[in-house]
Amino acid sequence: MNVVAALVMLTLAGLAAQVTLERTPERGQRSADEPRRRVIVSTDIGGTDPDDFQSMVHFLVYADAFDIEGLISSPYGPGRREHLLQMLDRYAIDYPRLKACAARYPSPDDLRRLAKQGAIESAPFQGFNQPTEGSDWIVRSARRSDPRPLWVLVWGGIDDLAQALHDAPDIESRLRVYFIGGPNKMWSVDAYEYIARHHPRLWMIESNSTYRGWFTGGHQAGEWGNTQFVSVHLRGRGALGDFFSTLLNGTLKMGDSPSVAHLLGAAPEDPSRDGWGGRFVRVWDGRTTTFDRLTTAADAAEAFGVVEFSLAVPAGMSRSHTARMIFDGRIPAPGFRDGDTLRFRFSPRDAKVWPYVVRSDFAGLDGASGQFTATPVTLDRARRLATRRPNWWSDDPDPSAAEGIHPGAKSVSRWREAYLRDFAVRLERCLAAREQPEPSR
Repeated sequence: MNVVAALVMLTLAGLAAQVTLERTPERGQRSADEPRRRVIVSTDIGGTDPDDFQSMVHFLVYADAFDIEGLISSPYGPGRREHLLQMLDRYAIDYPRLKACAARYPSPDDLRRLAKQGAIESAPFQGFNQPTEGSDWIVRSARRSDPRPLWVLVWGGIDDLAQALHDAPDIESRLRVYFIGGPNKMWSVDAYEYIARHHPRLWMIESNSTYRGWFTGGHQAGEWGNTQFVSVHLRGRGALGDFFSTLLNGTLKMGDSPSVAHLLGAAPEDPSRDGWGGRFVRVWDGRTTTFDRLTTAADAAEAFGVVEFSLAVPAGMSRSHTARMIFDGRIPAPGFRDGDTLRFRFSPRDAKVWPYVVRSDFAGLDGASGQFTATPVTLDRARRLATRRPNWWSDDPDPSAAEGIHPGAKSVSRWREAYLRDFAVRLERCLAAREQPEPSR
């Protein structure tokens, strides 16, 4: 063998090793021999953001990979169980073709029976309210005799999970939760805080910004761009693909899909490992900030943390009076009367200055205002791990893991071409055999 031939062989071997590394189960698909994950999806589909519909298309074309045990319509917004059923009607159109590709796809009727209505309104300050069909279903599923944990993917408000834990605290150790936080945490902060205070040992991934790597950053040239991917790989791919292409003006977002992709990996119970659903770090202490007064922009709290205002009840204000804080001109936080204290709770979803104003039917309080500054957590504080929350994970605050201003998002975006390519292959199952695209050469 001459020197040139030897160099060529070494180069090819190196490339093969690199490809093998990129395709290891830890970084992509799990082994087909592993037990299937038990999954419940809690979603605000039909609510304020159409991307839940997009993520449901993604979930349904992978439905053969999971043991689906529930689909729950949860807050925030006008989304209802009927929106889940509408998605399942589209799935039913594609089901014969999907079933022809993999026998394990659940029937549309089986999935319809698993669709449950959760809470309609967000939980009050105490963090729980009354049991719902959805919260009861979480309890029933978690208590089922099965050695596998139950994964609960929370794409909207976390209210039904909080209710289930309140009603049946014994299920805590049987759950694995992947929560798409950020804006969902902001809208369901009371339910979130109930879980954090009363169930600190719950196993939970809290993705406040890592999920943004699914549609931000990464390789977006050509067919992998957010718009081009939809036009090339979704439009014309069955009823599910065609419906996807009508959403968000034909632009990919799929902000909840990292939770599904996480379960496609080989080691979802170790969030510190690389995978399509992101890589996470243990949470730290000091994520709640309490103010006993109205604040100014000089007052700081952690972005994605919890901010509580504990204000003295003004003289003359009776228990029949009501009050709420309005943050950023649009996000209400109802006041809770606790003796001589009025309490308001909020979670800032962005690092910025957050203005607020109090609206009340008591003249002495109405119009009171202030602001505070939400700042990213420092690396020094993030190293002080929360000893009471040994199983709670969140975004990696290291700047090297950020995608622009989004902490942790690069741990998803780095795999963009791999997970979108896999999704595109799945979508081809929605085509009849004669419509299958020619293999690329």
